Amino acid sequence: MKCPRCTTPDLKPTLIEEYLPAMGCETCHGSLVSLLYYRHWAETQKLASTSEAAAEANPGPVATSDTTTAIICPKCVRVMQKYKLTGTVANRVDVCATCDEAWLDGGEWELLEALQLSHELPAILTDSWQRRIRHEQSEGTRRSILVRMIGEDGTSRVEEFKRWLGKNQHKSHVLAYLYRN
Repeated sequence: MKCPRCTTPDLKPTLIEEYLPAMGCETCHGSLVSLLYYRHWAETQKLASTSEAAAEANPGPVATSDTTTAIICPKCVRVMQKYKLTGTVANRVDVCATCDEAWLDGGEWELLEALQLSHELPAILTDSWQRRIRHEQSEGTRRSILVRMIGEDGTSRVEEFKRWLGKNQHKSHVLAYLYRN
């Protein structure tokens, strides 16, 4: 199998973690991971890693690469789908739904670990996770537009008023009053 990113080097057997085999590229340091093997690894390693993750300090920055173009699955030659990890990180995991394989660009496994998401890959691949990220990003964009229009102080006041209004039993009356002005 050829590397889906570099396209020329052959992928070679490697281990991402102990008991988590993958096919790795020595050139770009990406890895093709079977989600079947990943699920087994995640189930058997879950208890050990949660106690370790809680003991870890805040990790530093992780050097990664992210393929922005479409990736072709090296097994079935179909386009892999991209899944965002979070709304604050640009990296995306490429997944082939046909082969149940994930492509992790160089450093993405380390990024998943730093974000404490290495055991959450199945959740990341869900529609609800992806919808939540899109919602958070659109809310962030809306807030930044408001900050540009009325400044940080004004935006903070609007957010404070919004919280107060959300708890107020007369919300509809307050909104009706504001709409008339």
